[in-house]
Amino acid sequence: MSKHSHPRSKIGLDYLGLENNEETLWNLTAPELYEEAIENGEAVLTKDYALRVLTGKYTGRSPKDKFIVDQPSIHDDIDWGEINQPTNEEVFENLFEKVTGYMQDKKLYVKDCYAGADEKYQLNVRVVSEAAYHGLFSHNMFIRPTNDQLKNHDPDFTVVAAPNFKADPEEDGTRSEAFVLVNFDKKIILIGGTLYSGEVKKGIFSVMNYLLPKQNVMAMHCSANMSQDGDTAVFFGLSGTGKTTLSSDQSRVLIGDDEHGWSEDGVFNIEGGCYAKTINLSEEGEPLIYATTKMPGTILENVVLHGNREPDFDDTSYTQNTRCSYPIHYIPNAADNGQGNHPSNVIFLTCDAFGVLPPISKLTPEQAMYHFISGYTAKVAGTERGVTEPQATFSACFGAPFMPLHPTVYAELLADKIRKHNSTVWLLNTGWTGGPYGEGHRMKLGHTRQMLSVALEGNLDEATFDIDPVFGLAIPNKVDGIPSEILTPRNTWSDKDAYDEKAEELAAMFAENFQQFEDEASKELIKAGPKV
Repeated sequence: MSKHSHPRSKIGLDYLGLENNEETLWNLTAPELYEEAIENGEAVLTKDYALRVLTGKYTGRSPKDKFIVDQPSIHDDIDWGEINQPTNEEVFENLFEKVTGYMQDKKLYVKDCYAGADEKYQLNVRVVSEAAYHGLFSHNMFIRPTNDQLKNHDPDFTVVAAPNFKADPEEDGTRSEAFVLVNFDKKIILIGGTLYSGEVKKGIFSVMNYLLPKQNVMAMHCSANMSQDGDTAVFFGLSGTGKTTLSSDQSRVLIGDDEHGWSEDGVFNIEGGCYAKTINLSEEGEPLIYATTKMPGTILENVVLHGNREPDFDDTSYTQNTRCSYPIHYIPNAADNGQGNHPSNVIFLTCDAFGVLPPISKLTPEQAMYHFISGYTAKVAGTERGVTEPQATFSACFGAPFMPLHPTVYAELLADKIRKHNSTVWLLNTGWTGGPYGEGHRMKLGHTRQMLSVALEGNLDEATFDIDPVFGLAIPNKVDGIPSEILTPRNTWSDKDAYDEKAEELAAMFAENFQQFEDEASKELIKAGPKV
């Protein structure tokens, strides 16, 4: 079968100046992309016939190398700063010409696909890369069109990826050899110097996070699942807080694990696949995700293989950020259409290493906005020289690197949706209790799962609550199956004065972080924060 006989769009690559390339392969199937990746030396097979790829120097996203082309059409919308860094059209045009010139005689892989499971808000995506691995990654991670849809595919946004092309910062106006340039007028994301496929995925997510709010759709960096009768929950949280673990529940239907929109009709997955961390992955801890690593079609990124090509998920020789990419239907309880109802419950996950936030608490709409804009978790510092202080981490909207608009835009949209659909918002602390990191202990996963389950089943609707004096959070007096003494964190500390001191310290960190948003925030919103 000829690799050139695949369904392809009437729209060629002439809009990219690549119309003369004879070597372009359109919409190859997963097995063909496998063959190409192995033939090109990009990948090897594991013993279970998954594909293992090493991404070289870049084993994660390179946020400091990502720029948005500053244009009059978007200038006033973008929240410019350290995250949304501007570059000019001249830099883009120069690099675009160089990259397309470089790609002119290369074998190219084109994959046409969609972002957004709800057709009303779908983005037609095209990925053009010199790496077959990017083709397979796009096949896994985006929504796959039918053959008929492919023939009429008219790209709204194109990712052009040249991982082996390196920029010259002096000459090209970049920060390093790697670059990710987003041009909203040309509708092109230009990627060079990095093979890491997360740039492709998150580049399109950033575009959706710009476009969706303009259509009154909340763009969310969250996982989502629903009960068998459609009762939906969304889970926000930064890395390491339990977003994937707690949404992967065999008794519930998985809508998606990372990127969603919330429209007038409900929640929809932006993606068609999952991109799960595999560090310390085990069959006991994450049976559903572990099973996907043994399936042909899955890509394992930067995972160490032993002599018999057995993946070692505990080995971090290449990076801590080892991952696997697979189509969402590899998870047996995944939703067929990637859509769910309006969420009855919205869950913010935080891993508080200071040990002062309650294991479960209920938020008002104003508190929900405040905690959403704050996006708090705590990273545990290294312990080589005994116990060191945990570090507070704040990432607006639980995903600042992918949010081109001001955080209050997303927060107000979220608050509107919560009020309109009467969603209950919970803050779940998966971190420490009984003292800070080094003195207390980590919240038991069994306890967290039980509290979540009771909340999602509506069994806290009639509960009585105490208000935390510092953070103003409503803490339930009783949760079925949970020892009552662990619900109020102060009770779990032997030294109550030390607790009070640590609570004040964390409250001050919240207040200091929030100062950057106060110009755009209402008085009600500012009052929803902790009392300092």
